[in-house]
Amino acid sequence: MTLYRLIRPFAFALDAERAHRATIAALKLWPRRKPPSFPPSLRSTVAGLEFPSPVGLAAGFDKDAEIAAQMLALGFGFVEVGTLTPRPQPGNPGPRLFRLREDRAVINRLGFNNRGQLAAFERLQRCGPRGIIGVNIGANKDSRDRIADYVSGIRAMAQVARYLTINISSPNTPGLRGLQDEGALDELLAAVRDARPPGGPPVFLKVAPDLEQRDPERIVRAAIGHGVDALIVANTTVSRPPLKSRHDGEPGGLSGAPLGPLALDALRKFRSAGGGQIPLIAAGGIATADDAWERVRAGASLVQLYTAMVYQGPGIARRIAKGLARRLEREGFANIAEAVGSE
Repeated sequence: MTLYRLIRPFAFALDAERAHRATIAALKLWPRRKPPSFPPSLRSTVAGLEFPSPVGLAAGFDKDAEIAAQMLALGFGFVEVGTLTPRPQPGNPGPRLFRLREDRAVINRLGFNNRGQLAAFERLQRCGPRGIIGVNIGANKDSRDRIADYVSGIRAMAQVARYLTINISSPNTPGLRGLQDEGALDELLAAVRDARPPGGPPVFLKVAPDLEQRDPERIVRAAIGHGVDALIVANTTVSRPPLKSRHDGEPGGLSGAPLGPLALDALRKFRSAGGGQIPLIAAGGIATADDAWERVRAGASLVQLYTAMVYQGPGIARRIAKGLARRLEREGFANIAEAVGSE
């Protein structure tokens, strides 16, 4: 997007979090146009939902559900808002968001900063049925019962979400990733299953890329057993591959290009563990149509991105969608679903 190339130097002159807030404010002024049309080959059905394009916006960008309609109009096939907690919370002390320009990456330790589910619910009600908007839910940092927070989120947001994502994989809320452990995960997913309203939206589970060897098989088994509709692989990483930026030592979750190989490896492990029985959504290090195509062939029915948009602008969604459509035609696939897992 030529306009974004002109704007980016001014945005990058601000610290990362101020620039993010300014971007959200500017996008709120963007017209809520009808979402663009996509080639028929990109349409697919995942968890009972009809996706016009497999290229979605990951959670973390539109934390408070302020610009979901605008992001759909800019070319994302679906948008995931949040992470939203039952009660508002400020998140962790700043500075807490860092651009690693030399690595085309970001480190964040935001800590689920948001204005709470009630405020987002009201905004999503006003947004109307413009496309697929998912809601990513989490637990408050000071909660005495985090499973109860997820149950509350399911009940609170089911009416305005096309799908709900259970986020237990952020590294920035102490102890949260412990909910991925075997006993805790079973208890959480059983509670979520019981809280789902009849005929309510599908539920996805977002997992971390930093897992032990047997974890994918165990998580897949629990997810299928408790009726989870899809897995999002993967969240940010606490590992640190070799980085060039001076911010490489900042604690928090790393996203962007350096996460790509780790997230792809995790995706392949979850595909192997699930054998295609549960849909997978790829996230982490996706910046081009080639990246997205690699994830599709490795088993992803959909892909999500965020950090690459920081460096390339919101036009990235349309570029990747067009590139995927060309790739499908070149490789002889009639639609995106045929290509899933074809590697």
